[in-house]
Amino acid sequence: MSNPKPAPIALEDRVAEAARLSSPSAARNKALIAQALAALLPISARVLEIASGTGEHALACVEARPDLVWTPSDPDAASRASAEAWAQEADGRILPCRDIDVIAPGWADDLTPVDALFCANMVHIAPWSAAEGLFTGAAALLGQGGAVHLYGPFLLGAQSAPSNLQFDADLKRRDPRWGVRERADIEELATRSGFEPAGAVEMPANNFLLSFRKRT
Repeated sequence: MSNPKPAPIALEDRVAEAARLSSPSAARNKALIAQALAALLPISARVLEIASGTGEHALACVEARPDLVWTPSDPDAASRASAEAWAQEADGRILPCRDIDVIAPGWADDLTPVDALFCANMVHIAPWSAAEGLFTGAAALLGQGGAVHLYGPFLLGAQSAPSNLQFDADLKRRDPRWGVRERADIEELATRSGFEPAGAVEMPANNFLLSFRKRT
């Protein structure tokens, strides 16, 4: 029996220039995400980004907030190389990209505590165990008041955007473990993990930036 085809790293074609990769979706949303996060992160925050992809979000965020210290991460070697290449423009504010897979047990055990975790467009293109692993690690890395910020599409029950329902069906055709997550399910997972909802910023194209703050 042949081995199953590995899941794609990205759902879109990425343009390569040497090690640097450029993502069409990042080109559309990186400035808006950076602006929204800039209003939420504390001064001189240490931020760990999960599933950084090309690394373009990291650069946009430290350009919007030069006081931030940003650590990108990704389980994909080509994505890590791209993040390192984009980081050359950040004057040292972006630390070396880490090889992190949030599904792996204990992935946060040897990491330095941070003030915030940011993750864009991962929880729907991964098994539910990735969302569970993200919050488990976040609970270990964040102190009281630290926050998780999740960007992407979410379902809202009967009020879900038709485009997100169509996207959900397409994702499930690709891999039945994937799917646009119900916002209520993410909030329930966060609550079980020791977090509470701390705001939701509506973003273009039926996306949200959801924030969850660690409880006492």
